[in-house]
Amino acid sequence: MKLGTVISSAVLGAASLALIAAASTTALSQEFNLRMQTHYAPETVSGKLAQGFIDNVEKMSGGRVKIEMFWSSAVVATVEGFDAAATGILDGEMHGGAYQTGKNPAFQFVGDPMGGYDNPYQLYSFFYNGGGREAANNLYEHYNMHLVGWWAGGQEAMSSSKPLRGPEDLKDWKFRSPPGLETEIFAELGASPIVMDFTEVFTALETGIIDGADASSLANNVGLGLYDLVKHATFPGFHSMPVDHVTFNLDVWNSFPDDIKAIIETATQALALQTTMTFDIANLEAAAKLQSEGVTLYDWSPEDRAEFRAGAMRAWDGWAEKTPEAKALVEAHHAFLRRTGKIK
Repeated sequence: MKLGTVISSAVLGAASLALIAAASTTALSQEFNLRMQTHYAPETVSGKLAQGFIDNVEKMSGGRVKIEMFWSSAVVATVEGFDAAATGILDGEMHGGAYQTGKNPAFQFVGDPMGGYDNPYQLYSFFYNGGGREAANNLYEHYNMHLVGWWAGGQEAMSSSKPLRGPEDLKDWKFRSPPGLETEIFAELGASPIVMDFTEVFTALETGIIDGADASSLANNVGLGLYDLVKHATFPGFHSMPVDHVTFNLDVWNSFPDDIKAIIETATQALALQTTMTFDIANLEAAAKLQSEGVTLYDWSPEDRAEFRAGAMRAWDGWAEKTPEAKALVEAHHAFLRRTGKIK
């Protein structure tokens, strides 16, 4: 082989390597500028936790992913955030599946599977290890969305002017309830749910229109001043655990390379854990304070929780008949609850 040929081959080889390296560098430096919305304000606890998610994604991606968050539903109304992402107005959103039950009742079982789980860790186990992620995305992808994961602060507390020792105390108990599945569950157990706006709870309790309320977590109920009026509450809760989610437009999600997907998934898991731990602490602090002030807290026995869960399952079964997607999600929950001994 001639010297010139050797040199030419070497130059071509070096040039090829340089091109490959340049292409790799370009791929690694590619930026994804994403627009997301949440209903939380940045100064709230949940808003600060959402900011932690943003920071983690940007740090773990080495700056390749930038997220512009629109706080307090600044672009569209909260209930419209999902559709805004599905149609490309936003790239993703952090609201909750329960806001979409009018679109499909199946969203109830990703937004708040009432009566199913005792704490967020069980719900996370269903999502990651019990078929929940696959079942939920069969629903979300039908609407051109991808569900990355969900995050929950924990079970809400029932506040009452009367004792709530167990299911027997629900008989004829008048309380503020959100509309939908919850009213069916409690009515079936003998309670008298009254649907009213969240802002009306304090006055309704003060005037005796209702005996109690499903408003929020124990710590948030303290902030609302409910225990200035009533001296009974369930804790830890058993009936309702609202879930917020992290979603992306399906086409946007599919455009991400595998490492970016993994980064966003990992940041979502961190968000879930941090949210649960943060609200665990806040609720435990609130419980200690309330007990010192004479508020009685009721931790229902496993038998009482099982009775409530059985009532919830009967209501679930009715909702499962509404759409094929609802049926699929209810069946997925049932399978996991049987597997973990929560139902027979």
